[in-house]
Amino acid sequence: MTTALITGASAGIGTAFAQELAARKTDLVLVARSETKLQQLAQQLQDQYRIHADVIAQDLTAPSAAASVFDAVKQKGLNIDLLINNAGFGQYGAFVELDGAQQLQAIQLNILALVDLTHRFLPDMRQRGHGNIVNMASTAAFQPIPYFAIYAATKAFVLSFSEALWAENRRYGVRVLAVCPGPTDTEFFQEANFPSRLAKRAAQNYTSKEVVVKETLAALEKEASNIVPGAVSNQILANLSRFLPRDTVVNLIEPYFRKG
Repeated sequence: MTTALITGASAGIGTAFAQELAARKTDLVLVARSETKLQQLAQQLQDQYRIHADVIAQDLTAPSAAASVFDAVKQKGLNIDLLINNAGFGQYGAFVELDGAQQLQAIQLNILALVDLTHRFLPDMRQRGHGNIVNMASTAAFQPIPYFAIYAATKAFVLSFSEALWAENRRYGVRVLAVCPGPTDTEFFQEANFPSRLAKRAAQNYTSKEVVVKETLAALEKEASNIVPGAVSNQILANLSRFLPRDTVVNLIEPYFRKG
């Protein structure tokens, strides 16, 4: 039986990954801040699918978080066959007006924790000659987004980083996939404090988190380097900067995302 580690497993796409993988008889290591939510999810999946689910309660915005997660996995004697770096967050608003410490936390979670976890688990995968890493990016990775500047920039990093690792590790039997969802039926827009106007517009183009997960796992099997799951509108957004100058794209986006 294979084992998957999922960060941000207590809600949204992370929980959908856990549900789908458990249904496929994959053992799980569930990582998030809320131990209560993780324990409830682990118990549900173990009862329903007869798999084993371990829980690691860890705030990945802490500088030493990845080391703590890696050490906990090793203490449990587990090998991770599939690492899903799903945890992340963003905050809507003009960069100059947002809390600086919170923006640094977003960089810590979206980039540094992801890179650190990947660097710790990848060597074992290469040594065994097989493994899978899924890094959650976003359609925001394909162009700058005013009033969502840090989030879009971190996801651009995730996309570029993942594609580079895909090329580096294919011959070692390790598959790396960047996933770039558009608007998805989670609490993301509410938690990011998007204006209701933008949140409602995004909801009109939602892709279900279950579709995101299933299309991701299918793309992983095909050894793709990246995937933009869901609606055709996501593909249009992802490819917009290929056909227009970058300054034109960002000038078109700015009024759309501007508050008021």
